[in-house]
Amino acid sequence: MIRVMLVDDQALVRGGFRALLDAEDDIEVVGEASDGAEAYEQALALLPDVVLMDIRMPGTDGLEATRRIGAEDRLAGAKVVILTTFDLDEYVFEALRVGASGFLVKDTEPAELVQAVRVVAAGDALLSPGVTRRLVAEFAARGRQPHAASELDVLTEREREIVALVGEGLSNDEIAERLVVSPATAKTHVSRAMIKLSVRDRAQLVVVAYQTGLVRPGWLG
Repeated sequence: MIRVMLVDDQALVRGGFRALLDAEDDIEVVGEASDGAEAYEQALALLPDVVLMDIRMPGTDGLEATRRIGAEDRLAGAKVVILTTFDLDEYVFEALRVGASGFLVKDTEPAELVQAVRVVAAGDALLSPGVTRRLVAEFAARGRQPHAASELDVLTEREREIVALVGEGLSNDEIAERLVVSPATAKTHVSRAMIKLSVRDRAQLVVVAYQTGLVRPGWLG
């Protein structure tokens, strides 16, 4: 069973998500929280697989809660999916930087929400190529100075190439096609790069690609 926790300051939103997800045979909603502080405490107690996290809440917001969850070793298995009203919320890139595994807009179709929970629980980042391009192009250039490129010294040339393609929003299948290798080989390279760079998942790999300057927003059409 995929254990899900719901975090939103609106009880109606939580109730709707709970009804939708509990109807699935392989998903169980194990808890709810109405603000970020409660979300962190509940996550420690319940150890969910997936946390659906509203980004904007009174008090401790979803960004801070995501930061706390991402920094807690006991919650290394918890994947945070940010819920936002707008598909390019100003907090989304920062949320990905501090540990979120992806994001969804709140008006996502029910079937897409269910599939998103399964995708994230399986360890994949919830970032479509189109969304990745728009998201990073919009926000990466605004914020922090890029990290030192020397952070990438731990990677082989092929792994650097792979990380750049992940940063451009390519899936493993698309990377395999671009480099003329098998999807399994592409996946292995991605996994090795994640381990070497100490990132939790593919979403953080995208962030690293931009913050180190390996890929720059201006390169994207």
